[in-house]
Amino acid sequence: MAALSPHPWDSRRASVWQLRTRTLSLGNQPLLMGIINVTPDSFSEGGQFFGPEAAIEQGLKLLDEGAAILDIGGESTRPYSTPVTPQEELSRVLPVIEALHRARPDAILSIDTSKAAVARAAIAAGAEIINDVTGLTGDPEMIAVAKETQAGVCAMHMQGTPQTMQDNPIYTDIVAEIHDYLRQRRDALLAAGIQRDRICLDPGIGFGKTHEHNVTLMANCDRFHDLGQPLLVGHSRKGFIGKLLGDKEAPRLFGTLGSALALAVQGVQIIRVHDVRPLKEALALFAACGGLPSL
Repeated sequence: MAALSPHPWDSRRASVWQLRTRTLSLGNQPLLMGIINVTPDSFSEGGQFFGPEAAIEQGLKLLDEGAAILDIGGESTRPYSTPVTPQEELSRVLPVIEALHRARPDAILSIDTSKAAVARAAIAAGAEIINDVTGLTGDPEMIAVAKETQAGVCAMHMQGTPQTMQDNPIYTDIVAEIHDYLRQRRDALLAAGIQRDRICLDPGIGFGKTHEHNVTLMANCDRFHDLGQPLLVGHSRKGFIGKLLGDKEAPRLFGTLGSALALAVQGVQIIRVHDVRPLKEALALFAACGGLPSL
């Protein structure tokens, strides 16, 4: 079966993401960002990788399974989660980042944080990316850290905070409103001196959105390519999958797989996931059987 013809957004789709010390090439198949939540209260793992030994072991496993990036976080951002201090967050993530960097110096590590002090220390320990759910607005020092360290940055959209975001999220046109927000964040980062090729954007599935909002966003991710930046989407195991399946207690792996294929067809460059091997194999077969456009 021949590969699909190029999509009309191909000319606008970003093909590289410049990180602190290396460049990620973004082809027609999405790269996978493996999730390492070093927290006792993450929405999915429920503290399964809270201890550093378990988190390090999981990180090495996800790298072996084909993760292009590991995203390491020490503060839960699930709805109604409790914030932690920078010191507590650092105590959770630094041993993991340091150990993974020693064991796999070529691995690309990302710090999932909205605190500048945590980002700075994580980058010094070997991280290449700052992944900030507040779009680099939660800490007034974060943009300076990003600029000084030359890290790659991912700016996400969130309505409200993790403590308030699911109270009553309202949009008139969710795709247009999030497009405007991401454009504004891109322009603010550029104006602050962050190089354009270091900026990635994330529409924030599950962060201040209803299930219907999430599905609409998932179906329209290709609209964001005209912003000219790599797109990262983190839909893995999220509640809208259970809602669509009609069973909120159902395992969400298969729903995660199916919706990841829809993201791949739309040209999303990076998908943030808990389960790397199933996604890697599904995407490989999908591409081999003609499911992805040629670029």
